[in-house]
This record gives sequence, C-alpha cells and structure tokens, in this order.
Amino acid sequence: MSATRQTVDTLLSRIVAGAAPEQVAELYADQVDWQVNWPSSEHLDVPWIRPRSTRADVADHHRTLAAATVPGQAEATVTGILVDGPDAVVFGQVAQTVRRTGKRFTARFALHLTVVDGRIVRHHVYEDSLAIEAACRS
Repeated sequence: MSATRQTVDTLLSRIVAGAAPEQVAELYADQVDWQVNWPSSEHLDVPWIRPRSTRADVADHHRTLAAATVPGQAEATVTGILVDGPDAVVFGQVAQTVRRTGKRFTARFALHLTVVDGRIVRHHVYEDSLAIEAACRS
C-alpha cells in the first residue's frame, strides 16, 4: 500500500470514528492548500465554509462542522478512491442534519488530496454546495 493511500485511509478512519479535531488535523502539514468549491470564499449560512490554510484551521473546520450539525446523524459512503503518486481522489456521498434549522442534506463529493512526506498538503473538495446551503438557510 502506498504512503498516500495509507494517509488517506487513516484520515477517513479518523473522521468516521469521530476522532477529535486535533487528531484529524495532525495528518495535515503546517500549511495546507485548502479549497472548497463554493461560489464564494465564505458563506454566511454555512459556518464551516471559509478560507483555511493551516493545520489549526483544519481542526477548527472539524470543530465548527460538529457544532453546526446534529451528533449521531452523519452518514458517509465512500464509493471509490483513486491514487496516483502523491495525489488521491475520494468519491462519495455525505448526509447530515443541520442543528440550527433541523434540515437534512445529502451531497455527493469528490475530495482531492495531495500527500507529501506523510502529511496532507492539498485538500480540495467539490460537493453539492446548493444542497448544503439550502439545509443551512433559515
């Protein structure tokens, strides 16, 4: 198994297990090329969507996401993982209920990760932003 695949598997395992945000973030480099494919860099209705660039920002992302959603209602399915050298793309679907609105979203995603020296240096996610935004909107 490649080092890239091993890091990706560890990331996914920690997220699924509900690991502490700091445990998830320790898989990332000090500086991260973080991008979420949304219409703008910040979205007021979706508190976890904002610019990020550091390991501390990654931990904050997971804390903010957990605070904004209903515990125990997350679902995730990974339908495929492609690895090519330091790059990996994870395909799947997530679902969750937004705490503030009580609305549930389901969104397909593709997550492009790049791993260098065992740390994630790129995290670009492409997802159904309209479904997520609609669930977050009052």
